[in-house]
Amino acid sequence: MRTVDIFTTIHSKYNNLTHTEAKVADYILDNAKEVVYMSITDLADVCGVGESSIFRFCKSLQYKGYQDFKIALAHSITIGNEIPQLTDKVLMNDTTHEVASKVLSSNISALNETFKLIDYDKMDQTIDHFLQADRIIFFGVGSSLMTAMEAKIKFMRITNKTECTIDSHLQMMSAALMTERDVAVIISYSGSTKDTIEIAKKAKERGATVISITRFVKSPLTSYSDLTLLCGANEGPLQGGSLSAKISQLYLLDVLYVEYFKRTYTESITNKEQTAESVTSKLL
Repeated sequence: MRTVDIFTTIHSKYNNLTHTEAKVADYILDNAKEVVYMSITDLADVCGVGESSIFRFCKSLQYKGYQDFKIALAHSITIGNEIPQLTDKVLMNDTTHEVASKVLSSNISALNETFKLIDYDKMDQTIDHFLQADRIIFFGVGSSLMTAMEAKIKFMRITNKTECTIDSHLQMMSAALMTERDVAVIISYSGSTKDTIEIAKKAKERGATVISITRFVKSPLTSYSDLTLLCGANEGPLQGGSLSAKISQLYLLDVLYVEYFKRTYTESITNKEQTAESVTSKLL
């Protein structure tokens, strides 16, 4: 772990930065807490520079890339006894009750923000694509894979056309065999995971409809997406796999599930009863 405060590093190297890099440095120094939750695309937009300039700025400070830089930034802005790896504003001396209250508040906030971000036209279009599709394949890596698997399990109770593969290589193979009659639902908080981007690119090449569930409007993933559904949780670089992010993604998927159920009511009722009955012998 780096011991040098990132703001000290920026100031010490400031005179050696290019004009463009200095613009980035100025914004970060003035808005550090906001930058922790921004994608590289968002930061480039607000600074009025290209993404490559952000990357060069990070390299100028001797960081491997933007994510490495954000991790160092998260450590540097930690105040008092806050724990940057956990939910925002949880302190080392908090009681269990206080922790429970803050975690609850964080999750409720994520759901409320996600609700406010819902684009109902895009949700309707997504359902239309689901109804017309031969296959609906859910994709994700890391913690987002768990969300993709949950979506597949939920939808398979009412339709037999959903799929989800757990291995990233097998996911790529699935994407390579998609057609224009298929829908790829790609889940990624950052929209910047390499495997996820490659899957989206391949599915797009095959003519499939690509729907992304992500935090950021602009990201490498959304550039390959036909429709983007936004989740509202803020996840810092040290909080990967946070429950708030997962809850907000699952909320969107639950809304899609309920709406799909409504529009295929007769079929869904029949399938729901049959899948429920099929596992009754497994219960005591």
